[in-house]
Amino acid sequence: MTAAGDWIDDLPEAGDELERSSTAERVADLLRGHIINGAMAPGARLSEERLGRKFRVSRNTLREAFRLLGHERLLVHEFNRGVFVAKPGAADVADLFRMRRALELTAVRSGAQAAAGALGAVGAAVEQGEAARARGDWEGIGTANMAYHRAVAGLLGSPRADETMRQLLAELRLAFHVMAAPRDFYAPYLDRNRVIYDLLSAGSGASAARELEDYFDLAEHQLVQAFAATPRS
Repeated sequence: MTAAGDWIDDLPEAGDELERSSTAERVADLLRGHIINGAMAPGARLSEERLGRKFRVSRNTLREAFRLLGHERLLVHEFNRGVFVAKPGAADVADLFRMRRALELTAVRSGAQAAAGALGAVGAAVEQGEAARARGDWEGIGTANMAYHRAVAGLLGSPRADETMRQLLAELRLAFHVMAAPRDFYAPYLDRNRVIYDLLSAGSGASAARELEDYFDLAEHQLVQAFAATPRS
C-alpha cells in the first residue's frame, strides 16, 4: 500500500484560485484531476493534515471533498485507518466499460452533429498522445488517452455527459494501474485513436463506432485478464 508520503509533495500547487474559492467541490475537482492524470495510485492514503496545508483549506472542507469523492467510488474510508484512494477490480472494469459504451458509442455515431470545435478537441488529444509517444512519455500517453475519451464524449454536447465521463475516467485511470507495462498497453491504442478521429473527420460515424466498439472489447479484455492475474490484498 502506498504511504501518505512523497506523492503529496509531488502534486502541483493549487494556486491562488483555490484560496479565493476554497469549496469542497473545487477541492474534489482538483483531487479527481490528479487521479485522472495518474498522480494518485490505488491504495494511497490521504493525509488530512498534509493535504489541508497543500490546498490551504480547512479540515472540514477537505472531509466534505473526501465525502463527495467517496460517492464517486474514487476514495474509501476505512474505520480507524483513514481515507484511501479506491482500488477498482474486474467487476468495476466491466461496469465502467458498460457505461463507456453507452456514452462514447452514442457520441461517435452522432459526431456529424457535434458543435463546432468539439471534433477539434478530439484531434488535439490525438496529437497530445502522439507527442507523448515521440518523447517516450508513456504515463503522458495515458493522460492524453483520458483527454481523448473525454473529448469523444464531448461530441454529445451535454454538460451532464461531460460530468459523468470525467467521473468514469477517474475510476478507469485507477484501474489502469493494474497494467505493469504501460508502454505495451497504451501504445497500440494511439494508432486506433487516430483511425477513429480520421473516420469522424471524414463523416463516417458508423465506421468510427465499429472501430471504437472493437477497441473497447480489446481494452476491457486486457484489463480483466490483468486483474485475474493480480493477487488482491
